[in-house]
Amino acid sequence: MDTISLLALLLTFSAGFSILNHHTLRVPVTIGVLVFSLLTSLLVMILNPLIPAYDLQALPRSVLGAINLPAALLNGALSLLLFAGAMQVNVGHLRAKLMSVTALSILGTVLAVAFLAVAAWCVFPLLGHAVPFTWCIVLGAILAPTDPVSVVGMLKRLGLPGPIQAVFAGESLFNDGVGVVIFGVTIGLATGDSQGVGASEIAMSFCREALGGGLLGAITGWIALRVLKAQRDPHIDLLTSLALATGTFSIANQLGMSGAIAVVVAGLCFGTSYSHSVFDEVSRKELDIAWTLIDEVLNVLLFMLIGFEILEITPHLFTVLAMLAVIPLSIAVRALSVLFSTLPVHLRQWERGRVLGILTWGGLRGGISVSLALGLPPGDLRDLLLPVCYGVVVFTIIVQGLTMERVARRLYPSIASRSQ
Repeated sequence: MDTISLLALLLTFSAGFSILNHHTLRVPVTIGVLVFSLLTSLLVMILNPLIPAYDLQALPRSVLGAINLPAALLNGALSLLLFAGAMQVNVGHLRAKLMSVTALSILGTVLAVAFLAVAAWCVFPLLGHAVPFTWCIVLGAILAPTDPVSVVGMLKRLGLPGPIQAVFAGESLFNDGVGVVIFGVTIGLATGDSQGVGASEIAMSFCREALGGGLLGAITGWIALRVLKAQRDPHIDLLTSLALATGTFSIANQLGMSGAIAVVVAGLCFGTSYSHSVFDEVSRKELDIAWTLIDEVLNVLLFMLIGFEILEITPHLFTVLAMLAVIPLSIAVRALSVLFSTLPVHLRQWERGRVLGILTWGGLRGGISVSLALGLPPGDLRDLLLPVCYGVVVFTIIVQGLTMERVARRLYPSIASRSQ
C-alpha cells in the first residue's frame, strides 16, 4: 500500500468514527474514536476464527506494520503534538508554578517509576509469574509519563483556575520527555546493553539529554521569533513554526539530546511576553487556529491507532490478571508520586488535597506509553508487559477521561456554578 492510500484509509476511518461518535456517544472526539476503533478491532478478532477461509486481521496488521506506531510517534508526530500543546500554555502561570511543574516532571516521574516497579515486582509472583526487577523498572518507565493534554481543553471550558491548567499542561509536556529519557536508560539495563555503566554516567547522560534539550529549544525558539519579527505574513509564521518544531526535534535527536524537551521549550517561547511583540492579533489568531487543527487531526489519528493496536496483543490468563492488578496500582502510584513530589511546595492543606485529587485522576496515559511498550524487544517479557501497559492506557483514557469533568466539578464547586 502506497503512502497516499495509507493516509486516505486512516483519514477515512478517523472521519467515520468521529461522525459515529457525534451521533451516538457524544464524548470528546479522541475518546470516541478510541472506543470505536477498539470495538472494530474486537469485532475483527471475534469474526476471524469464524471465517477460516479469510484472515480478517491480515489487512489491519499490514497497515499497523506499515505505520510502525513507535517510530511514527516518537520520531515524527511527537514533535508537532508537543509543540502544539506547549503553545497553549500560559507562560505567566507556568512561571508562577515552575517549582511545582519541575517537581512533578522530574521527581514525580522518577518516583512513579520506582513505586510502580517495586509494586509490580511484589505482585507479579503472587499471580504465578515472577518478572525480573529490571523489567519491572521498564514497566514503570513506560507508564510513568502522563498525557493529560487530552483533557486540558475540557478543563479550560470548565473554567478551572489558570495556574492549575498550567501545572497540568506543563507537567504532561515535560514528563513525556523525562519519561522517554528514563525508558532509554532502563531498557538498556534490562537487556544488558548498558552493563558496566555507572550511576554517574547515567546521571550525566540524563542531564545532557534533559538540560541540553531545554537549552537547544530556548535557542531555536528565540531565533525563530527574531526572524518572524521582521515580517507580518501569517503563512510565513505557520511555515516557520512548523520548521521550528520539526527542526528542533531532529537536531536534538542528532545531538543526543531529548527532542521532546527541546520542542516543548521551543513551543513555550511562542507564549512568552516577547512573542506578543512579534505577532499582531490577527496573525496570532490564525497561527493558533492552524496549530489547533494540526493537534486535533494528529490526536484523532493517534487514538484511533491505539485502538487498532489491540490486534498486536495475544491475551493470556496471567496478562489479564496482571492488567487488573496494575490498573489500581498505577492510580495509587500516581497519587503517591504527586504527593511526595509536591511536599516541598508550599500549599494550604485543602488546596494540596484538591491539587492531589485533580492531578491523580487526571494522570492519563496515552500514545507515549503505548509506543514505548510496542518498542520493547520481541520475547516473552514483551508479550507479558505489552497487554498490561495497553490495559492501563485504555482504562485511563476511557474511564478517567470521561469522569474527569465530574471530578473537577466536585473538587472545584465554583466552576460548576459559573458554567451553569
